Amino acid sequence: MHPSLVRAAKNAVPVHLVTAKDAKAFLAGHRSRAGLAAAGFAGREGEPVPLMLGAKVSAWVLGLGEGNDIFAAAILAEKLPDGVYRLGEMPAAISAEQAVLAWLLGTYSFTRYKAKTRKVPRLALPEGVDGAEISRIAQAIFLSRDLINTPANDMGPDELAAAAKALAANHGAKVRIIKGATLKKNFPLIEAVGRGSSRAPRLIDFRWGNASAPRVTLVGKGVCFDTGGLDLKPSAGMLTMKKDMGGAAVALGIAAMVMGAKLKLNLRVLIPAVENAVSGNAFRPSDVFTSRKGLTVEIGNTDAEGRLILADALALADEETPELLIDIATLTGAARAATGMELPPFFTNDEILAAELSRLSMTVSDPLWRLPLWQGYDFSLGSRVADLNNNPTYAYAGAITAALFLKRFVTKTRGWAHLDIPAWSDRARPGRPIGGEANSARAIYALLKERYASPPLREAHKRGGGRSTQTAKRSLRAKVGGSNE
Repeated sequence: MHPSLVRAAKNAVPVHLVTAKDAKAFLAGHRSRAGLAAAGFAGREGEPVPLMLGAKVSAWVLGLGEGNDIFAAAILAEKLPDGVYRLGEMPAAISAEQAVLAWLLGTYSFTRYKAKTRKVPRLALPEGVDGAEISRIAQAIFLSRDLINTPANDMGPDELAAAAKALAANHGAKVRIIKGATLKKNFPLIEAVGRGSSRAPRLIDFRWGNASAPRVTLVGKGVCFDTGGLDLKPSAGMLTMKKDMGGAAVALGIAAMVMGAKLKLNLRVLIPAVENAVSGNAFRPSDVFTSRKGLTVEIGNTDAEGRLILADALALADEETPELLIDIATLTGAARAATGMELPPFFTNDEILAAELSRLSMTVSDPLWRLPLWQGYDFSLGSRVADLNNNPTYAYAGAITAALFLKRFVTKTRGWAHLDIPAWSDRARPGRPIGGEANSARAIYALLKERYASPPLREAHKRGGGRSTQTAKRSLRAKVGGSNE
């Protein structure tokens, strides 16, 4: 369990969460709250304020405003002085589990390069809350954030592989690293993108679980730094490019959640790990390469490298025809233009999968938004000299055309989804500081947990056919009772 959680504590100071609409009722409840009323407390969103009983702090109160942010309680762990606290009054819309996760998110800080770290307060775990499960989720998010926040001089392809090996060692998983001549022969696009760097490209192949269990494969984009290659990015465009391996970091975070929960699945994580650098050996615009799948690809822009490395990894994943295949990537600036930094788009032609991802992402407040795989834009991937060009000729819908490019390499697996995430928070919110962010990790974990934590629910999903998983569950109960690449 996370060290900021304790199972019980005498004299723990209560913390109350109060929305603006509940403020009057809260203030009317006890005379000791008169000081808050005199100070003009009205439940507005802000920092925690002390509730005094004489000269002693008897409780802390946090205004939630309209109460739209279920992680607002993270500010308690960020701002309260050292001590032990317990949850007090809360609005019905926020569960104890959500408040505890918010608290844990508020304890995060990236401290690798700091001499001093702050001492975080502790929270007494509410009765009935699974502190171990919530801690596993939070620590997996922190793993992803730490990997993304680490600068490229300390997080290259080799260090990313080492992180995967360390995670595997903790859970009895196996990791195979493919590089050198073997990579060039079998994964030409990955080798082409990474060969311009002095740090060798590689494919990280991570496996865990029972071989007879349902196959689930995650593919995470692992561009440890993206200069844009010979189609060089402007300097401003490189400032956050350490996050271009965010898809890989999120995939490893999800793997940590899955393995910690011992879900009944056969998990594979594929990470093409490269640095897109400038050198005399770097791949060039107009080069043509034959992908693992056999499709030839003309390079229209070396800054559209993410789809290239994903293509080879997806082709490998597709050869096994997993039950579910999800790729996660910081792929396009067009996705950010379409839905911003806080609502990543996803693409799939599997209607059941789309419904599940949409529903669960909102349920766990890790929002995703479906965009279409609009086949009408597929023409833009054409090339005069090859099967495909990585730089679409259509000036619009860049996130869609990137997804269509990837779709060419997934021809056997029905249950496929592509997520185009920022892997970054560009504004500070409670529990979500500026920096690396594990967008989609909790949503995908919720999907996998719903499908594979319990065999009966998985069978209900299978029998659901065109219905949603929720419908399948009811049926079961009835029977038993601007490229950013």
